[in-house]
This record gives sequence, C-alpha cells and structure tokens, in this order.
Amino acid sequence: MLAAGVIGAAVMAAVDEIVFHQILGWHHFYDRSTPAVGLLSDGLLHAAELLALVGGFFWFADLRRRQGWRRLAGWGGALAGAGAFQLFDGLVDHKVLRLHQIRYGVHLLPYDIVWNVAGALLLFAGVIVLGRARANGREAPRRR
Repeated sequence: MLAAGVIGAAVMAAVDEIVFHQILGWHHFYDRSTPAVGLLSDGLLHAAELLALVGGFFWFADLRRRQGWRRLAGWGGALAGAGAFQLFDGLVDHKVLRLHQIRYGVHLLPYDIVWNVAGALLLFAGVIVLGRARANGREAPRRR
C-alpha cells in the first residue's frame, strides 16, 4: 500500500506540474518571487516527483519479487496517495503557505472547490479500496 501511495502521489505531482505549470502556465510551484525562481521551483518539484516515482517503482519491484504485492491494496494506496497529494497541495500549499494559487486573475473559489473535492474523492476512493483489500485479506483462503 505504501509503495503504491508513493507512486500515486508522484503521478499526481507530475500531472499537476505538467498540466498546470507547463502546458497551461497557470502558476509555478513558488510564485512569490521572480519568474526565474518560479521556474527553478518547478524543476525542483519535477526532480522530487521523479525520485519518488523511481523509488516507488523500485519498492514495488522488490515487493513483487518477494511476492508481497497485493493488487487491491496497491490500487487503494495509489488512489489514496494521489488524493493526499492533491489535498495537501490545495490546502497547505495554496491556502496555508500561499506558495501559489491554482490560477491568477480569476475568482479562485470554483477552482479551489474543484481541486480539493477531486482530491478528497481520490483519497476517499483509495480508503474504500484499501478497506476492501483489508477485508479480503481476513477471509479464509478459498479451496479450489
């Protein structure tokens, strides 16, 4: 579950960085300085996300090799990790630390609602899937 959570958070960070920072150009990871510092902060975020992604997949490969990987727990962990990253970004980075906003020059409330509700839904879906994985793990082995 934790390996997949790291992968899910890294994938969500990549989606955020690629879509909102690069393609749409709505913000940088750190917007409270010069554009050069904003670009540097995006590069550091991208490097951290890639390290997490590679580390998560090495962890995943080790679990598979040791036959410790559980598919349902993995999906739950990935969804929960993605949702946790998105909620952390939306609540802590955007509102508490004010590192950046989703978009500038617009009324933020609709963007904040969509961003945080989507993150909460991903996290909730992950928790539901993890609950099912846990329940399946408690069942007696099926005889064939």
